[in-house]
This record gives sequence, structure tokens and C-alpha cells, in this order.
Amino acid sequence: MPKVVSNTTPIISLLKLSRLSILKDLYSEISIPHAVYQEIEAGNSKKYYQDLSKLDWVSIVKVKDKEAIKYFLDLDAGEAEAIVLANELQADLIIVDESLGRFYAKHAGLNVTGTIGVLIKAKKKGIIKELKPLLFELIKKDVWISKKLVSDVLKEAGE
Repeated sequence: MPKVVSNTTPIISLLKLSRLSILKDLYSEISIPHAVYQEIEAGNSKKYYQDLSKLDWVSIVKVKDKEAIKYFLDLDAGEAEAIVLANELQADLIIVDESLGRFYAKHAGLNVTGTIGVLIKAKKKGIIKELKPLLFELIKKDVWISKKLVSDVLKEAGE
């Protein structure tokens, strides 16, 4: 079973789609740092909110090396802790959407994907049938995705 760490935005995006279970279907289990859990909890009044602490396949983990977080001054707490946690767990994959977070994660030697990468993998594995309606639903629900990225992803997915 791969070790997978997620940042906040991919979880929120999948919650907005009512498709958080895709992470369970693909990876069996994910880990999130405590800061990511707190960021999700801050939105507990949102329609799509779900308490991740009640999901047996989501591990909420405290980062051991608090000092390492300080090196990521220009990232939010969730991203910084996700990168540090992924290193501590020697994770096989980190799921991060924001470009600066992805940059740091790659430079930390981590394998990186994002929400769209997760959706592409889910389609390839037959967990979802179509990508296009999910991409447009994300855009409708205030997730910014460039037109070029939508076009490139749909081409890659054969849609």
C-alpha cells in the first residue's frame, strides 16, 4: 500500500464533488498533517464539509520536526506541514495543487500529483467514467482551472 500525504485543496476539491472516496479507492489510506485537518475544520459550515477524523482511512498526523516547517515561509501551514510530513513518512506520493507547494515538494524529492492527476488516475482505473463533467463541476464550484489545462487534460483522457 502506497504512503500518500494530501494537502488541503485536493481534499476540499474532492469534497465539493462528493468524491472524496476516490482517494480511498486509489490509495486505501491517506495521511494528512494536523494543519490540513485544522484548515478543513475551519470550513465546517460549508455545505460540502466532512469531518475527516471520523474516516478510518484518513490518518491525521502531527509533524515531528516543527523546525522544518519554518523553512517554508511563503507556504501556508497546511502545505508546509504536508511537505514535511511526506518527508518524515517517506511517502510515495504527495497531493498538492498550488504551484509553489508543488515546486517545494518536487525540490524535496517527493513524487507530486494534484486533484486533476488523481481524477485522471481514477478514470484510468475505472473508478470514474468521465473526467469532463467533474472538471466543469469544479470550475462551477469556484475551483480555478485554466482553459488550457482543461483542454490538455481532456485530450490526455481521450475525452
